[in-house]
Formats: sequence, C-alpha cells, structure tokens
Amino acid sequence: MNRWLVRNSPAIAAKAKARKQPVCLSWRMNETYLKVRDRWVYLYRAIGKYGDTVDFMLSEARDEAAATAFFEKAIGTNALPEKVVMDKSGANLAGLTNVNIYLLLTGCWWSFIDIVQVKYLNNIVEQDHRFVKKLTRPMMGFKAFHSASATLDGIETAHMIRKGHLNQAGVPGYRQFMALAG
Repeated sequence: MNRWLVRNSPAIAAKAKARKQPVCLSWRMNETYLKVRDRWVYLYRAIGKYGDTVDFMLSEARDEAAATAFFEKAIGTNALPEKVVMDKSGANLAGLTNVNIYLLLTGCWWSFIDIVQVKYLNNIVEQDHRFVKKLTRPMMGFKAFHSASATLDGIETAHMIRKGHLNQAGVPGYRQFMALAG
C-alpha cells in the first residue's frame, strides 16, 4: 500500500491541483514541522481566507530560500494574492519580500502583495494543520524525504477532496478520488 502511495500520490496531487477551484486573493500562510529520520523538516502550507487549500510544499530547511520557493510555487499555480497573513517568522517575511522585489523589478509595482503579520488572523491555518498532524503523528516520523513528500501529497489531496475544493459538487469523495487516480 505504501509503495503504491509513494509511486502514485504526486501524480494524483498534480491532477487535483489542476482541477481545484480558484481560491480567494487573501491567503493565510504558515509552516509546521515533521520528523524524517530524526531530523525536522518543514511543511509550508497556505490556505485561502475561507479555508480553501492554496498550496503546500515540504522543505528540508526553514529559511528565506525555502519560503521564496514556496511562494513562487503557490503563485505559479494560483493567482497573485492581494494579501498574505502570516506569523512573525523572519524567513517567511524575507521570502515574500523577495517576491515583492521581483514584482518591482519586472514592472508590476502596482500588484505588490500586502504582508500582514497578525497572529490571531493566522489561527485558521494553525487549525488546518491539525488534520495533517493527526495522520502523521501515529507514524512517528518518516524514513525518507521522498516518501514523506509523497505521503503528504496524498494526505493534502484527500483533505482537499473532503473539504470540497475540486469543481465537482454532488459527486462523492471516493468517485472524485477514483477520477484522479484513474
């Protein structure tokens, strides 16, 4: 079962991201930590103002480069946000500042992303981490980074289906998953 998950969940997650409905332009962003071979790795996640999954990325580091890579990935698969709410993490702030500098250098200065660092506004993404942690905690960590990434792709995709983020109203979740896997 685990081999099937590691082999197929990245492709299923890519299909799900392509089919998901557009998210609002106000994002909540945060990172959480997981264990891989007794080392901490970081799961960057962003959700929309109303709880829609924007994007997620597993990274070995929690630094400016990882935050910038996450924002580039999230903006590449979604629209450019008007506002991003985050905690007071310096790495996330530096990553989003890099994106704003890139927008300035490319001549898109009118589309700067507002950065809001208010802890209580970020509670929605903190609560959304619970579902990932609830499934990964009994595993007591992962043995390899690629299997952790693939497993989290599957968990996040199932979470998106459960929350109704794919454009298939009225279709049961198992049929949506079968359509993605088939």
